[in-house]
Amino acid sequence: MIYKDKSFESNNFKVINFSNESFMNTIFVDCIFSGCNLSNVELNNSKFQNVQFNDCKLLGLDFSRCNDFLMSFSFESCSLSLCIFSELELKNVKFVNCSVTECDFFKTNLARGTFEGSDLSGSRFDECDLSFTSFKDARNYLINPNKNILKKTKFSSLQAVSLLDVFDIELV
Repeated sequence: MIYKDKSFESNNFKVINFSNESFMNTIFVDCIFSGCNLSNVELNNSKFQNVQFNDCKLLGLDFSRCNDFLMSFSFESCSLSLCIFSELELKNVKFVNCSVTECDFFKTNLARGTFEGSDLSGSRFDECDLSFTSFKDARNYLINPNKNILKKTKFSSLQAVSLLDVFDIELV
């Protein structure tokens, strides 16, 4: 099926391999992707509004190329790797129990979002607004408190020690 230049509303996509497809100029509203492979999907000018990704693989996606007007999505139990979320307004975005590895968040507004239970190995947060965002039970994150807004941001006590890594100090 061709997905380029299409519009989908309230569609449920289940266990579909979209790898290397083009979603260019495609609109998704109130859609759910479950168990899908979205590796290397082209996202130029695509639009996601109230879209859920559940148990999906997302590799190499550049969300910064999307149409960001009213952009909203959530991820649960997904594997996201080498994705770009830079310079986007992603307030209230949810990454719950996900593997978010080697992803870029540069100048991204993630206020009131959640990364609860997620593994953030190698992901970069730089100049992000993380106000009121929850990192409860998240792990392997490296967040520089000097380069990000952390107002009322929630961290689990044991993992919060990683916030000190940028200061090159030793805890004894």
